[in-house]
Amino acid sequence: MSTVIYPSPIFGPVHSRRLGVSLGINLLPEDGKFCTFDCIYCECGFNKDFRPKKKLPTREQVREALEARLQDMQQNGPKPDVLTFAGNGEPTAHPHFAGIIEDTLALRDKYFPQAKVSVLSNSTFIHKPDVFAALNKIDNNILKLDTVDADYIKLVDHPTGHYDVQEIIEGMKAFKGNLIIQTMFMKGKYQGQDVDNTSDKYVLPWLEVVKEIAPRQVMIYTIDRETPDQDLEKATHEELDGIAELIKAAGIPVSVSY
Repeated sequence: MSTVIYPSPIFGPVHSRRLGVSLGINLLPEDGKFCTFDCIYCECGFNKDFRPKKKLPTREQVREALEARLQDMQQNGPKPDVLTFAGNGEPTAHPHFAGIIEDTLALRDKYFPQAKVSVLSNSTFIHKPDVFAALNKIDNNILKLDTVDADYIKLVDHPTGHYDVQEIIEGMKAFKGNLIIQTMFMKGKYQGQDVDNTSDKYVLPWLEVVKEIAPRQVMIYTIDRETPDQDLEKATHEELDGIAELIKAAGIPVSVSY
């Protein structure tokens, strides 16, 4: 069983397949997982197995810890390519997410102005005006859209509350291109059901929606670390490359992580 629980509020830097030298910012508790999804492929495990007992870090704690780490990196290295909001769940769930973004942008400008600020989000809070505005200010607004099939989302992403994929799509369109879509492609089974989303059945409707959203980039990837469910499999290089070619043909830049 996967149990990658990250320190809070700062971890790394780590080398990201997609982003380079990434200093992680975890707005969730350091002792468990707090997420509006319960994805069967999540490296942090299933929500029920890692319920946190500690509180969320405060805005002040995040700012102080981030500044201390950036000061250290300025003196001792390495130089970060990106400051990435990720960690033990959904970062935009933090009640002071917008203010933390403001602090982070100011600290980035002070210590490493060339570094990018990225947020990895499952898109469940983009309907909130303060979250939407904050995501519009950062360099890499990376939003998850694994499929447009509601049944597949229910089976694989396991939203823990209200989730309407059409509402999410409309919310993504509202960014007017200022977003990156991130999609996990994989194969295998979960509880006896096929979870392969690399076929035309899933890819072609998803691609049509991606064209409508018109993001500035699409990131496609597959399983890289241990997953809580043991019957999942990586998509092949050939399958990912085939999907990438379709995205390129639509005139949208794409990155592939195998």
